[in-house]
Amino acid sequence: MRMNSVCSALLRFVPVFLVAAVWEVLPRIGMVRPEFAPSLEKIGSAWLELIASGELPYHAAASLTNLVIGLTSSICVGVLLGLMMAWHPIFNATAGTLLQMTFPIPRSAFVPVMILWLGLGPASKIAAIFSGSLLPIIVSAYNGARGIDRVLIWSAYSFGATPRRTLWQVVLPAALPDILSGVRNAISIAFILMVTSEFLIGGRGLGYLISFLGDAGSYAAMFAVVATVAALGFLVDRGYLKLMQWVLRWRD
Repeated sequence: MRMNSVCSALLRFVPVFLVAAVWEVLPRIGMVRPEFAPSLEKIGSAWLELIASGELPYHAAASLTNLVIGLTSSICVGVLLGLMMAWHPIFNATAGTLLQMTFPIPRSAFVPVMILWLGLGPASKIAAIFSGSLLPIIVSAYNGARGIDRVLIWSAYSFGATPRRTLWQVVLPAALPDILSGVRNAISIAFILMVTSEFLIGGRGLGYLISFLGDAGSYAAMFAVVATVAALGFLVDRGYLKLMQWVLRWRD
């Protein structure tokens, strides 16, 4: 059993090893110019230098602060709106139409709008993450609440539960699996918007650091920061999956 779990964990990293091998081979066979695809050794050295100088931790902390504030706000507001839309037909008829109009809009389109409204400070980055992450959470909360077995609601009413108590003690727990899945999608969108907003709004953050290093021609350091963003996204996703399993352990 233990051996199978180890083999399964190793298999997940096979694509990473393949990408690393291709990365090393392409410049050597002349398909990519070496300066545009630095060796993994150079990227690793640049990463250590960025850590030692404190530059990478500083910008990573700024990015993650914006991410946590924007994403946490979107979760709170998105879950509330989704449940209210599923629970109140009039609210759904009004708010639902507005949300449907935003479906075709790319999430990154919110970034320049927030810059226009809130300026070039952290508030515009947080607002871009918030607005872009909101939709999948609302949709998942709405679908989860609408898909509940009506017998559960009727049973709650038969035991004397008020509509508000039924909403928070019956509807919300039953919709939790869908909500948590929507939050996972929102996390990936939040990372994209975090970097995108920092490309456009300079000063601090991993996206700004990637842009700055690329413009300066420090490609090894630039790819080191890109790898850091990828690693952070992977670790956050793995950690969130563990959290989901713990929260939903009652289903077993």
